[in-house]
Amino acid sequence: MGRYDFDQIIDRRGTNCIKYDFMAEHGMPDSVLPLWVADMDFAVPAEVVESLVEAATHGIFGYSDCGESYFQAVHDWMFTHHNWDVKKEWLVKSPGIVFAIAMAVRAFTQEGDGVMIQNPVYHPFSHVIKANGRRLVDNTLVWENGRYGMDFGKMEQQIRECKVKLFVLCSPHNPVGRVWTREELGRLGEICMRYGVKIVSDEIHHDFIFPGHEHVALAGLEECFAQNTMTCTAPSKTFNIAGLQVSNIFIPNASMREAFRQEMEKTGAGEINRMGLVAGESAYRYGRQWLEELLVYLKGNLDYVRGYVEQRLPGIRLVEPEGTYLLWLDFRKSGLEGDALEEWLVQKAGLWLNDGRMFGTGGDGFARLNMGCPRKTLEQALGRMEEALGNRQKA
Repeated sequence: MGRYDFDQIIDRRGTNCIKYDFMAEHGMPDSVLPLWVADMDFAVPAEVVESLVEAATHGIFGYSDCGESYFQAVHDWMFTHHNWDVKKEWLVKSPGIVFAIAMAVRAFTQEGDGVMIQNPVYHPFSHVIKANGRRLVDNTLVWENGRYGMDFGKMEQQIRECKVKLFVLCSPHNPVGRVWTREELGRLGEICMRYGVKIVSDEIHHDFIFPGHEHVALAGLEECFAQNTMTCTAPSKTFNIAGLQVSNIFIPNASMREAFRQEMEKTGAGEINRMGLVAGESAYRYGRQWLEELLVYLKGNLDYVRGYVEQRLPGIRLVEPEGTYLLWLDFRKSGLEGDALEEWLVQKAGLWLNDGRMFGTGGDGFARLNMGCPRKTLEQALGRMEEALGNRQKA
């Protein structure tokens, strides 16, 4: 029996929670079960709560920064869990990774330059690229033998033909759940070096890795990769504190770091939320056991979903994840795609998942399900799906 009870159902309604309190604003009926936005329905480690209470009790919330202790906590976590010895001067704190990627697009490219992503991928990538007047270049992932992979040949061709200057990597990949191997990352890094393409590596899900797989920080593979890469990390996904808005961006290359800082200064967003810094440091210092128990629980959730899909949901396939707590479900053999799938999920199954189309090319016929919730919530969701499938077959 572990220290933490992840089976506990915590009512999040009435807390201004995007997942539960803004259904009408998103055009959803109140009856849907929301398993979409990527935060978890688990309470944070007790030490994090205690640190926030202590900070709040002080009663003064003026301009704040963090000292050596914050960096040391971050450094120790990265070194212990990811075998990467980050340096203090590399660190630039950001209110969020999407914000940081937008700043990187502005800092490392010019209007009209090509910026490469790998659809189907986290949809804000596309938004910040196009919103800043850059050319979106989609090196779509390939589906082979039940697994997604990179098309390196096409990648080189697109880089040459589309004047790509920046590559935005999702590692581990959201939503398809790939944890890229050392070999894949090495080949990607070499191609980008050869053509002078800088890399932004979004590694926010790096602490959610299933047994048999290993997350490797791209910048930790080779010194030349480190000098060509901006790595985006945060305690937000790992410890479920996304609302506190703090991210740790590592940029070893001094000129890249200065260009990034200059773009941040233009926005006026120079201060980081004090509570985010307090919670982040506490989580990195005291959250190890919580995370270890959480990973075991999530593995149990994955096993439960896999068995249920295989045995009781004909026409639906689970794309086996190697990391993250987000599941990529393939509905294409059920005959549900496009608007029909979205309508069926909401109106017939009573579920609010992420429509696969929002992740770009290759997403039609898929949906993303967040399994970062108590098992009973998953049981309810899959039961609704099974009942809706049965009713569809009878019709």
